[in-house]
Amino acid sequence: MIDMMNSLNRVASFKRSTSINRKGLNVTSPRGLSAASPKVSRLGGVSRLFQVLVVIGSLVSFLIAIGCGYLYVLPNLSQTFLGYGLSKSNASFSSCNVFNGSWDLDDSYPLYNATECPFVEQGFNCLGNGREDKDYLRWRWKPMNCVIPRFNVQSILEMFRGKRIVFVGDSMSRTQWESLICLLMTGVEDKKSVYEVNGNKITKRIRFLGVHFSSFNFTVEFFRSVFLVQQGVMPRHAPKRVKSTLKVDMLDDISNHWVNSDVLIFNTGQWWVPGKLFETGCYFQVGNTLKLGMPIPTAYRTALDTWASWVEKNINTNRTHVFFRTFEPSHWSDQTRRFCNMTQQPLSEARGRDRSLFSDTIMEVAKNMTVPITVLHITPMTALRSDAHVVNWSDSPSTPDCSHWCLPGVPDVWNEILLSYLLTDYGLHF
Repeated sequence: MIDMMNSLNRVASFKRSTSINRKGLNVTSPRGLSAASPKVSRLGGVSRLFQVLVVIGSLVSFLIAIGCGYLYVLPNLSQTFLGYGLSKSNASFSSCNVFNGSWDLDDSYPLYNATECPFVEQGFNCLGNGREDKDYLRWRWKPMNCVIPRFNVQSILEMFRGKRIVFVGDSMSRTQWESLICLLMTGVEDKKSVYEVNGNKITKRIRFLGVHFSSFNFTVEFFRSVFLVQQGVMPRHAPKRVKSTLKVDMLDDISNHWVNSDVLIFNTGQWWVPGKLFETGCYFQVGNTLKLGMPIPTAYRTALDTWASWVEKNINTNRTHVFFRTFEPSHWSDQTRRFCNMTQQPLSEARGRDRSLFSDTIMEVAKNMTVPITVLHITPMTALRSDAHVVNWSDSPSTPDCSHWCLPGVPDVWNEILLSYLLTDYGLHF
């Protein structure tokens, strides 16, 4: 930057000296000199042409210097003046891996108080359940090569006016849904104007929850679909160990309710484990054929292909912005799932939890789709947050929970990234 300013000073100095020399020629040269000697006239014309070329070259250098100043200076300035919005050089997250970065302490966090938000499940309100340390609340994600804009609730509320935002997935999706509602409620004066459309309380098993922001006429909805595909009853003549099936070639029978949304966020992964499948008597099915030997990774890929095909056929991506959030790592100490690897601060390295077969499958499927899909690859960044799980600060303190997250907490950052995509890649008014 200093070199650039020195360059500008040299250009300006050169232009001033050129101007002074031209004036000196006009004053000291005899008025009749060019008329008396054609040779001198030709030399003077060449001299003036040379001076013009020098001035033009100086002007070009000046414009190049100004352009460099725009590229290197204005992004930071625009970040300062525009608030919640990225500068032109950061205009799209597609040019920056926002998920590559580090967790930094930030005293402006948390962004809301869980006790004041009626849509936080009691089991996720760790402070309300007796957690005494508060450092886990104060970590902000800082990408290496770009900036997540500061949360501006009024901009978001206006962006969502008249819209329909839909989350589909398991309890991790519900946690993100609760987080977004609490974030948005900080900008609503009349809290009673925000309500669940059917008067339901938030529970783990309910299949649909919808919260309406009446002052802005938009809803934030959650559909519980832990596998995204259909769960079926035991087929006739199936072996005794088969109690139910997962039809990996058919999307969930409530999928018609996901259409005609403006923002659609999917996730699935936590239930794709033997303990929730084979050990409960649930096996995979394709068409009318029971696939007793199909491994979980193959079934997961088949289910994701089914989902992708459904999106391509049923979702108008000119209206609906589709996201898929990748797998959220847990921090159990071992396979018995009895103890947590709890820390007081985020880890400095992921210790192998930054990779997931489920996340890799999601990215591979999305890459081959014929419609635009944004993958929220939160796996690596979330793998570092062994300090932010519910653990024993839940509504069932005798049962440790190393999978779910405290609110406020990590899901708030997932939402900040989601909102940044909507604001920067799609504009304030989509």
